[in-house]
Amino acid sequence: MNDCLNLKNYAHIGDAVWEIFVRKYVIYKTSNSKIMHKMTTDRVNAHFQKSMLDFLYSYLTDEEIELVRRARNLSIPVARKSIQADYRMATAFEVLCGYWYINDQDRLNKIFSILSSVDDFR
Repeated sequence: MNDCLNLKNYAHIGDAVWEIFVRKYVIYKTSNSKIMHKMTTDRVNAHFQKSMLDFLYSYLTDEEIELVRRARNLSIPVARKSIQADYRMATAFEVLCGYWYINDQDRLNKIFSILSSVDDFR
């Protein structure tokens, strides 16, 4: 595995990459700023990102699954156990997005293409 950054760094950039992807999708759906904000926040949150990772799991390579396993075990600043599981998986999703962005943009584009066709995303 080509880990040129630590997992928290991948998560940091992956969070931004995911939000830009979502915002780019949203601007083609509406020009109403209130609707754009709602569509964005509906997709840029821990619960939604966890659901996208759940969907993607069968598409992941063994290397990517290992990255998810390591990322979901990162220490996180969430106190409530009810949302901690979602937050951990969302962080793992962001790590993947960051990893692909830094190391394999073709793979990132392929994954984003898959996700944009998921009913839950649309």
